[in-house]
Amino acid sequence: MLIVFVKAIIIYIVMLFVIRVMGKRQIGEMQPFEFVITLLIAEVAAIPLNDPHIPMHFGLIPMFVLVILHVLMSVLARKSMFWRVVLSGKSVLVIDKGTINYSNLLSMNMNIGDLLEAIRCENKHDILNIEYAIFETNGQICIVNKPVDPTKPEPSLLPVPIVIDGKWDCQAATKVGITQTQIMDILSRRCINRFSQIALIDIRQNGIAYICTKKNESWQHKLSVLGEW
Repeated sequence: MLIVFVKAIIIYIVMLFVIRVMGKRQIGEMQPFEFVITLLIAEVAAIPLNDPHIPMHFGLIPMFVLVILHVLMSVLARKSMFWRVVLSGKSVLVIDKGTINYSNLLSMNMNIGDLLEAIRCENKHDILNIEYAIFETNGQICIVNKPVDPTKPEPSLLPVPIVIDGKWDCQAATKVGITQTQIMDILSRRCINRFSQIALIDIRQNGIAYICTKKNESWQHKLSVLGEW
């Protein structure tokens, strides 16, 4: 028991040193290679603690090797744009001039629901107010708002998505008082005959609908809605 106690203290001190060397990033701010190394360090640190008969250096040596590897990768990423892209990837533009770039979204294995959730987490509730949105390499989203005229204040609106990733949401459509026939009539004017061609359609209390196709086209349309939800 005493051996385990001493090992735990030593591992704790070494882990503090390792985290200090790696920097003060939070989990959500880590680059992919940093996150992988952090997981591996946590795993090897537990090896000597799981069995009192395993020598301490079985955990300490891999930890220091991983720290050295992390430092080398950080230097490579800092010195070379090529290695920076290889190790960390590139930022991805998912909203361009107010239009969702659906192909870029798919390249990150994300869907429209993931995008809307990320936007709401940044306290942005209406995609019509967003000019650009970029997913950074650490998973954070950067949002650039459209210019606003301060002399013309607008009421707060809560968009309700009725089509997400080509799927019709019956419950949401009933909530705002819109039918598939109404929406298909609008889409047919743009030679769109299937919801599967649509990335997102959402509607606001003032009746303004934002429509974005999977081919990076978007527009607005005025509808008659219930007005309160």
